[in-house]
Amino acid sequence: MIRSGDTGKAVSDLQRRLALLRYDPGPVDGVFGRRTHSAVKAFQAQNVGPNGRPLVVDGQVGPLTAWALEHGKLIAPVPLFPYGEEPPESFGGSAVGRAALAAAITELRAGAGEEGGNNRGKWVRTYLNNLAPEGSSWCAAFVCWCYLRAAHPMPFAYTVGARKLLQEFKAKGWAHLPGEGYVPEPGDVVVWWRVQAAGWQGHAGIVHHVADGILYTVEGNRTARVAGFDYVLSRMEKLLGYGHVP
Repeated sequence: MIRSGDTGKAVSDLQRRLALLRYDPGPVDGVFGRRTHSAVKAFQAQNVGPNGRPLVVDGQVGPLTAWALEHGKLIAPVPLFPYGEEPPESFGGSAVGRAALAAAITELRAGAGEEGGNNRGKWVRTYLNNLAPEGSSWCAAFVCWCYLRAAHPMPFAYTVGARKLLQEFKAKGWAHLPGEGYVPEPGDVVVWWRVQAAGWQGHAGIVHHVADGILYTVEGNRTARVAGFDYVLSRMEKLLGYGHVP
């Protein structure tokens, strides 16, 4: 375990690895300070462990985080749940939302994602839509790209920021915040905070459906490929809210 306050070669090796993966740890000085701690948390928020599950964002480098740092962004294993199929109509969802989900599923089936490095490649450039340089986080951009395919004109402003995406929904009265008891529907947008609840970083995905208390999603930039994930609906501590396009 490597954590805040540690010093030595293991820390400097960690700092070099973080810098190589484009997570700024500050000076490579062998001191696990505030900037290195923030870089580790940023890495954890965007990567998964060997089991394909999101890493715990605690700023400590234990065996799962160390594995992820060594292997780079994982290509998610084939999930047991068929994310490549659209949910039945009985699960709800607006026409626009379902069209966006269909676009996301098409990308998942195509194996869309990063090529040639972290947050890089033709797919990522397409999703970023010239709004941010290649190498930028692309989760919110992927969501927006799917909605751009779903409706003309697009129902909200195209953005590469997850929190900005939620702000768009709030401005239109389409947001549902934690504690409201809202059950998300296929095609809804889900937004989490990353690193700090009051910070600026976030993550976004598209809801596949909810069943038996489990939220199923299709997301970009959680792994190196567009992939499906599941979460216990009642344990989403980092949830910022949902967006539903009527």
